[in-house]
Amino acid sequence: MVSGLAFELASAGNDVHVVTSRQLYNKPGADLPAEEVVNGVRIHRVGTTGFGRARLPGRAMDYLSFYFTSWRRTLTIARDGDIIVAKTDPPMISLVGMLVARQRGAKLVNWVQDVYPEIAIEFGVPFLITPVRRLLFWLRDMSLRAATTNVVLGQLPARLVSARGVSSDNIAIIHNWSDEDDIVPVAHADNMLRQAWGLGDKFVVGYSGNLGRTHEFLTMLSASERLRHDDRIVFLVIGAGHQNDSLSRAVKALGLDRSYLFVPYQDSAVLKYSLGVPDVHWISTRPQFEGLIVPSKFYGIAAAGRPMISIGSKKGELSRLVEEHQCGFAIEEDDVEALESAITLLSRNQALCATMGQRARSMLDHYFTRRQAFDRWHTLISQVELGRPSESDATR
Repeated sequence: MVSGLAFELASAGNDVHVVTSRQLYNKPGADLPAEEVVNGVRIHRVGTTGFGRARLPGRAMDYLSFYFTSWRRTLTIARDGDIIVAKTDPPMISLVGMLVARQRGAKLVNWVQDVYPEIAIEFGVPFLITPVRRLLFWLRDMSLRAATTNVVLGQLPARLVSARGVSSDNIAIIHNWSDEDDIVPVAHADNMLRQAWGLGDKFVVGYSGNLGRTHEFLTMLSASERLRHDDRIVFLVIGAGHQNDSLSRAVKALGLDRSYLFVPYQDSAVLKYSLGVPDVHWISTRPQFEGLIVPSKFYGIAAAGRPMISIGSKKGELSRLVEEHQCGFAIEEDDVEALESAITLLSRNQALCATMGQRARSMLDHYFTRRQAFDRWHTLISQVELGRPSESDATR
């Protein structure tokens, strides 16, 4: 998301700088170049500690060191009147953006992908005792109110930010997106990965991407256990994540190895094929995280023209969209019977499956293409430059 937007803004003639770390996701030992220019964007990579994501204390140290080095580097770049876009992750990065904006006379735009410290509290992070929580909320809310605009990913995050005392004039809804040209529907017969993975005649229920702490898999696991004797149905898991190993172990413990196939992340060059392998995708958000995150895999699935099953609260951001556009099913967490019925129905009704996939692609084409998101960002940047209120797209 950052790369795509940065390259787009640079191609339109803007002077774009990106401040990031020298590490790679899940590769703390990486040491990327400190300075680089890519597609007209000047990239500044700052040093941090390298403990990685495995343990919370080390991860916290990596964050703290990044806050300091990114603040110091951004301070040398920003000038009066510049626009600073502070994008989570990491958590609370809006504080760094606020400090630099005040010190340099710049304007702050918070790009709120994940809402902290609420997520950390739901995770039960041990050091977040009441006094610490109050301090973090106070600091975070101050940084939200200090911004010219806070960009959020949907209606629920917008309501949450508004409830923290931020004026609606300072909130804009801009969904994440998928590249409508790079990711397109691919017929099963033309899908090299489906053939390579031996899934030619199977009905494939797929999960693609990070299976993290905010996602839930027990509902799907229970449904797959009920469907274990249907040899035509296969559950495909593409990617990794905190809970990926837990799901794999549970599958083995239940003797469901024949029903599941686990494959690693696929290169972006073959993303349209990997997303096109499943007949239906499932996505999940634990109800307590609704409004705090919006899984971006939703947009890629829609671009691939596949129906989706959203597991979580039916009042959730993605479940609402799935039901509104009739491009799949919204299933409450733990409603195994409803999930089993949905999978069984789709596996036996190819016409319905295809129609729901077409509706998913139509939804993307109407509301969530890369071009539409970029146009909204261009408009937003212009409004910030002119000091005008945000125009929040609250219709979707």
